[in-house]
Amino acid sequence: MTEQISTLASQLPADLGRVVVLYGGWSGERDVSLKGGEAVLGALRQAGIDAVGLDAGRDWLGQIQVMAPDRVFIMLHGRGGEDGQAQGALESLGLPYTGSGVLASALAMDKLRCKQLWRGIGLPTPAFHILNQDSDWDAVVKELGGSVMVKPASEGSSLGMSKADSADQLEAAWRLASEYDDCVLAERWLSGAEYTVAVVNGRTLPTIRLETQRQFYDYQAKYEDDDTRYLCPCGLSAEEEAQIQDLALDAYQSLGCSGWGRVDLMATGDTSSQSPFCVLEVNTVPGMTDHSLVPMAAAVAGMSFEQLVVEILLADECGVRA
Repeated sequence: MTEQISTLASQLPADLGRVVVLYGGWSGERDVSLKGGEAVLGALRQAGIDAVGLDAGRDWLGQIQVMAPDRVFIMLHGRGGEDGQAQGALESLGLPYTGSGVLASALAMDKLRCKQLWRGIGLPTPAFHILNQDSDWDAVVKELGGSVMVKPASEGSSLGMSKADSADQLEAAWRLASEYDDCVLAERWLSGAEYTVAVVNGRTLPTIRLETQRQFYDYQAKYEDDDTRYLCPCGLSAEEEAQIQDLALDAYQSLGCSGWGRVDLMATGDTSSQSPFCVLEVNTVPGMTDHSLVPMAAAVAGMSFEQLVVEILLADECGVRA
C-alpha cells in the first residue's frame, strides 16, 4: 500500500494545490454524502494530496471562499449539490470542480426530463405517466401493464419510491412520492435483472448486476442490508455486456455528463422488445461508501479506491470552467 501511495503521489501535478471535499448538505441523502465524503477525503490524503473537508451548510459559499481551495471535489448528493446548484455556484467563484457541469447535473437529477430526452433520441427507457391528484389511477395501471414503479422525479437513493399493483396502491404510492417532490412519475414495472455501469473519464467500468431480497433495489438494500448481492462479472455474455455498456455511455453522453458518473439500467425481460435493456437514470455524483457501486466496479477493473479518487479528481473531463 505504501508503494502504491508513493507511486500515486509521484504522478500528481506539482501545482494541484489544495482540494476541498464538499459533502454533507441538507438533502435526504445527507448521511450517505457524509460517509462518502469522509472516504474520499481520506483517500486523497493517503495519496499525498492537500485535502480538507467541508460539511456544506446553507452558508457553505462563504466558508469555501475563506478556505481558498484550488479545486473542489463534489460529494454532495441530491438537491443543492447534485442538481447543478453547487456547480453553478462554484463556476461563479471561478473554482474548478469534479464531475458534470451545470446543465448535465440539472438534467440528470430530473428523471422526467431525462426520459423525455431519451425517448426523443430513440434510447430505450420504460414507458411512463406523470401523476397528479387528478390522475385516473386505474387507467394508468392498465396502460402501463398492471404493475408500476412510482418515483419522485428529482430524488436520489430510491427515496420515496414504491411499487404499485392496483389503482389504490398507485394513489398511495403517489402520495408517498409527492412528499419528496411535486413531480411524480409512474413507470412500467420491468421484470428483468437490474444492472449498473460506472463511467470514469469517458470509459465504462465492468457492469455490476444487483440482486436483493426486497421488491427492488431500495434505500435499505443500497445502504443497510448485508444480503444484497453485487455480481461482477455480471453474468452477461461478452456481446451483451458490450451492448449494455454502449447504451449506458450513450445515455451518459446524451445529457452532456463528464468526469464520472453511474448509469442504472434494467433488462426488459421481454423478448419482443427492440432492446433487451432500458435506461433508468444517470447519477452524476454516485455514492462512495463501503456499499457503493463505483468503487466495486473499479476494484474489478484493477483500481484501488485511492486510484479511483485521484483519477476522478484529475479526469480530463473534470469541470475546469474558471
